[in-house]
Amino acid sequence: MKKVLAIGGIWLIGLLLLVGLFLSIWIILPAPIFSLLPFSVGAPEISPGLLILNGLVTVAIAIGFWLRGFRYPKLFCGTLCLSGLALVLSASPLLQFSAVQQQAQAAIATSLGRDYLQAIPPALTAKMRPQPLVIADIWSGISIPNVRVDRAIPVANPDGIQLSMNIYRPLSVGKHPAIVSIYGGAWQRGTPDSDDTFNRYMAAQGYVVWAIDYRHAPTYHFPAQLEDVRSALMYVKQQAGEYETNLDRVAIIGRSAGSQLAMLAAYQDPPFPLRAVIDYYGPVNLTAGYENIPTPDPIESRATLRSFLGGTPQTVPALYRQASPINTVKPGLPVSLLIYGGKDRIVEAKYGRNLAQQLRSQGNRVVFIELPWADHAFDAVFSGMSNQLALYYTERFLAWALISVDS
Repeated sequence: MKKVLAIGGIWLIGLLLLVGLFLSIWIILPAPIFSLLPFSVGAPEISPGLLILNGLVTVAIAIGFWLRGFRYPKLFCGTLCLSGLALVLSASPLLQFSAVQQQAQAAIATSLGRDYLQAIPPALTAKMRPQPLVIADIWSGISIPNVRVDRAIPVANPDGIQLSMNIYRPLSVGKHPAIVSIYGGAWQRGTPDSDDTFNRYMAAQGYVVWAIDYRHAPTYHFPAQLEDVRSALMYVKQQAGEYETNLDRVAIIGRSAGSQLAMLAAYQDPPFPLRAVIDYYGPVNLTAGYENIPTPDPIESRATLRSFLGGTPQTVPALYRQASPINTVKPGLPVSLLIYGGKDRIVEAKYGRNLAQQLRSQGNRVVFIELPWADHAFDAVFSGMSNQLALYYTERFLAWALISVDS
């Protein structure tokens, strides 16, 4: 029986070693194909858990060989090296976190002012995330109080396609600042429910969140999507009073494809003034994105762009220019927050950095934050490391832009 238990323990430790190593490799390895993207996105976000797993496996290996008198030194060294590699990989995001958080803090202080938090009402500050990272929340989740939600509100019916929106409101009745939220999905998929957790979180912070919809490629090519976003903004303008929205204090946020639409809508004479733009890993220069595809290329970027724009930069160059937010930069734009993942091979961080430089050169305020371990759609793991840091600065940025005593 002891022999059976010992063999079972060895197999269990071996299995845990392989699982921990396999998942930890995706912390640094970008996904080569779309089906592997969940590993590349998720592994960095749960890396503290992987660090614990790999640490326990390393200790178990050492104890196991010690109990056997180190009779198989080559096997011991081999397994210990593998577990050590997994341990180092899983520790890397945490080892980088402090420096990245300091860089993010410096970026926001440089743009908004070192005393920007003093302009935010203390009652609102008390509701925000207390730290950029709370390890326990990775497992327990981020708590979200109850909010009021109106779903599937019909907005428009272009070409027979029913477009709707969800509206998320705080429990307290009154006029609130607002956020217009645009989902991503390569312009081909998604609904107003797509970012439900984030939208409920922000509503609990005191915002009215308008989660809008748009027609999808390849059935509809650009600029149909932008036209739908502008129609949704017109609806916000018309219905602001009914849904307790202070139209003088509105920001717009998008993710990936939704960010591209959000920036275009905000930077090109929206139906009413927008105070702030938040871009999570959005495409910035579609011509450059087509001509310089990333390596690896998990979503087949050129096919995605052809589906969206109906051709290549050679066949429809004007549409590529028109759809690129970097070509719309001018003085006097709303303050912008840009957050990109350094491991992203769908929209590389360099494009966000270039947009930030272009905005600054035109005298605009912009905050650029790069998370070196994060992949595209990092916030899909809502309580993960990357989204905790992004959320920490997003809610402070929004409070400064929409609620602060100086805004």
